[in-house]
Amino acid sequence: MTLADLEEFKKDLLLSFKQLLSENKPAVGKKWLKSYEVRELLRISNGTLQTLRNNGTLPYTKIGGIVYYNHDDIDKLLIDMQKRPLMVR
Repeated sequence: MTLADLEEFKKDLLLSFKQLLSENKPAVGKKWLKSYEVRELLRISNGTLQTLRNNGTLPYTKIGGIVYYNHDDIDKLLIDMQKRPLMVR
């Protein structure tokens, strides 16, 4: 293995890391999130997100058929859920 081989390996490795980081970048920096981003962030299904919308738990805005959620509302929902006592079934 030569120094040039190691340099090439280093470049490939860094490129792979950059691609992984860009693909898995959290949507935290965004103010408004689309439904798929909220589902990924909260790790919930379409049905659960629909229920949160229907019962008013998570406010949303719909523009041209696209549903948007304010990131601050999601943070508030998580804080409110954290404050609730654990329910045992």
